[in-house]
Amino acid sequence: MMDKENKKDIRSLSVEELRDFFIKNSHQAFRGNQVYKWLWQKGIHKFEGMTNLSKYARELLKKHFVINHVAIDFQQKSKDGTIKNTVRLFDKFIVESVLIPTATRTTACVSSQVGCSLDCKFCATAKIKRMRNLNMDEIYDQVKAMDQQSRYYYGRPLSNIVFMGMGEPLMNYKNMIASIEKITQPDGLGISPSRITVSTSGIPKMIMKMADDGVKFGLAVSLHSARQSVREQLMPFAKKFPLNELVTSIQYWYEKTSKPVTYEYIVWKKINDKKEDIDALVDLCKSTPCKVNLIEYNPIGENEFLQADNEAISDYRSALETNRITATVRRSRGKDIDAACGQLANKSI
Repeated sequence: MMDKENKKDIRSLSVEELRDFFIKNSHQAFRGNQVYKWLWQKGIHKFEGMTNLSKYARELLKKHFVINHVAIDFQQKSKDGTIKNTVRLFDKFIVESVLIPTATRTTACVSSQVGCSLDCKFCATAKIKRMRNLNMDEIYDQVKAMDQQSRYYYGRPLSNIVFMGMGEPLMNYKNMIASIEKITQPDGLGISPSRITVSTSGIPKMIMKMADDGVKFGLAVSLHSARQSVREQLMPFAKKFPLNELVTSIQYWYEKTSKPVTYEYIVWKKINDKKEDIDALVDLCKSTPCKVNLIEYNPIGENEFLQADNEAISDYRSALETNRITATVRRSRGKDIDAACGQLANKSI
């Protein structure tokens, strides 16, 4: 018998490959369809749970394959209903995911990397070195688990998904796209791509690739300043991806997809709360249809960053709306359990 370390994760096989496996082992091909359904629609963790297969067929699968399913090691629930999950991967690495409920929907905030590839100074995840990308099935497992949590705690299925957890999803492009394909397919979770948003710190060539690939989900960009010098202070990697290139890629995105971009924008005291910052954002927003989420800052223990006064946020919103740019003020959820935007850092372990 193969050692566990040498066995292939069965979820790396397509349904056609599963059918071929059964044929080669003197079973009927439709058994592959059954296994595929157990893996993706029902989210089964163990071969023993595939009850419409014979014991011999299950033993055959155990002999050749493993299911490297994630496990939720720890769960915290905020006073506002937000749930943060500590998710242990098969190789013992940890990521976090967050389920955010409102009166009408539940949103899963999904991680795409262990740690992060980038260096945003205001983000706790950026302080964790990137260890590896998540596999397609590991991303899918997070969503499946939060769909089950949504049904259990809130009596309804998961309604929305945002790739805003740990990591930069566009630096794990292949697995991110594969997970969304599985999430949206009828033989997966069947969630509409219109209910999925991928949030990036802004990698122009990858934004253009998404547009060329004809993706159907939404795009959000963590902007935080429309002035290059300020953005570089906040997000040093932005030196490699200047604003003019980012704007060009977003214009390309809109031309190809007809989907407005959402700009995620935190306002900090004495960093980007001046009139020139507001004017720069308004000018940038005029370049292509968009909306702006003005986000409350969630402290991560850095004295350098302070939440802006409400007056500054109101000034932003007023200026944007005066120029017919949709703007909303997004209040953070789950702050009491370090589950808010920018706070994911595996503090629970």
